Parts: sequence; structure tokens; C-alpha cells
Amino acid sequence: MSSEKLPVELSKGVNGLEEIILREARGSSAEVYLYGGHVTSWKNEHGEELLFVSSKFSNHGPLQSHGFARNRFWSIGPDPPAFPKNSSSNSHIDLILKLSEEDMKIWPHSYEFRLRVALGLGGDLMLTSRIRNMNTDGKPFTFAFAYHTYFSVSDISSCGGIGTLDYLDNLQNKERFTEQGDAITFDTEVSGLDIYLSAPTKIAILDHEKKRTFAISKDGLPDDVVWNPWDKKAKALADFGDDEYKHMLCVETAAIEKPITLTPGEEWRGSQELCAVPPTYCGGLLDARKVLQCAEKMHY
Repeated sequence: MSSEKLPVELSKGVNGLEEIILREARGSSAEVYLYGGHVTSWKNEHGEELLFVSSKFSNHGPLQSHGFARNRFWSIGPDPPAFPKNSSSNSHIDLILKLSEEDMKIWPHSYEFRLRVALGLGGDLMLTSRIRNMNTDGKPFTFAFAYHTYFSVSDISSCGGIGTLDYLDNLQNKERFTEQGDAITFDTEVSGLDIYLSAPTKIAILDHEKKRTFAISKDGLPDDVVWNPWDKKAKALADFGDDEYKHMLCVETAAIEKPITLTPGEEWRGSQELCAVPPTYCGGLLDARKVLQCAEKMHY
């Protein structure tokens, strides 16, 4: 009997919740829960965890402020849309979230929400969302969208990213500012949730201590949200360890400033691709722009 593991496996995770494990031939993996459509793990070929999940992760918590899709049970979708012709991934799962009576009380619109999670060659993590207006009464609906991606970092104070962007500061009544300097950095004074508007389609997160850079490519998501609760808020969050803020950085690719409006039958598509770039691909130098150029070439 072969000991080779399947590229897609159904399993039981935290609290017995159903999850899907994706594996790529070279050893990369991802775990996806049907609860919330959450991707709770993304590991490289060396087994190193690239995403941050709080040690207090559970299937309970006040997630409604981020939309009801995050605390609903999804299903494995039948008849998924075809992959692009240039895609060679065979490690993927298609999930679907359909209208329920409970959701109608919160958001009275008929919709179909599909999510595809895939591991590409080399272990890149790809997420693609499709939302379709299924209203039969002729009414459009409008929504905002974000992938809430929590990256695992060695120390938030040793991280940075590409700067010179317009942003809304959540700590100052969402007043508009321009980030100065070549890179966004984080220190003890950065504690809010900032919305970067019309951000580049490719951005980078630099972890100087681990000498690792995350390259993020996106489509249909013009904005980025950057968040870290810092020390005081971390202690006030029931589902967050007191010191865990030091080892996470949330960068959300999003559509916030200009919400999306769909007419009946119309579909919106948004996607992001995450790549963990080792320093060897850029001569050991952690330069965000050079790393993004390297990421273009390193799809093995």
C-alpha cells in the first residue's frame, strides 16, 4: 500500500470541526475549515507555519462585525468554476455559502458566495472569491470585502512593507493621510487599523529577523487594511493571548473605500495569491521591490 498522501483530504480539526487539508507535492500544505471558510494553516515545504492563529482559536467569538460569512458553516461546492488554462494546481477545494433564513434577517438579499482555496506549484496559497446577486426582485445590493490574512512574523517591531500610500487612520476618525518614507514600519505607537487606498496590486511584507518576505498579489481588491492590536488591546481581547500581538501582522486585501454593487445575475470576483520568498532568491537582501520582482520569477 502506498504511503503517499492525497493532495486533498477531509479530516477533523479543533473541537471536531470538519476541515480540508491541502498538500502540494513538494511538501507545502494548507488547512481549511468549513466553519467560516477559514484557512487556519499554511506551511512551506519545510513544515514552517506561515499564518498566525491565536492559541485561543475556537468556533465561538464576536465575528459579526466582520460579516456573517465568517461564522457560518460552508459546504463543499458542486460544479465549481473551471481553473484558468495556465493553472496546474491539483490541490484545491471549492466551498460555497448559500442563503439561509437566519441570514435573511441580517441581510435581506439572495446571493451565492463561492470560495476556492488552492496550493500552487511551489506552495503559493491562492484564494479566489465569487459573489453573485441572486435576487429575483430586480434589486441590486452593495457590499465591502476583505481577506483577513494574519501572517506569522518573528517580531512585529522588525517587520515592514512598501510605503508612500494614502490611508485612512482608524484612530483619528478615518482622516486621510499619506504614509511617508520608503516603507511602512511598526513600533509601539502603531496600534490602530489603517486602510490603505488604491494600493499596488503587488505588495511585500518583510520579516528582517526571519529573513523572509511575503509577496502578496491581488485582483479586484484595490485597498489594503493593516492591523495589529498591540499590547493594551491584545490584553482586552478574549480570543487573543496577551503577548501574541508580537508575532502577527494582519494585512487584508480589500474593497472598502468604494463598495461593490451587483445587479441581479451579476457576479464579482476577487482573488489574492500569497508567496513566501526566502532571501536566497534575492541574494539575501530584504528589499521589498526586489523581492516582488523575484517572486515573479520563482514559480519553480
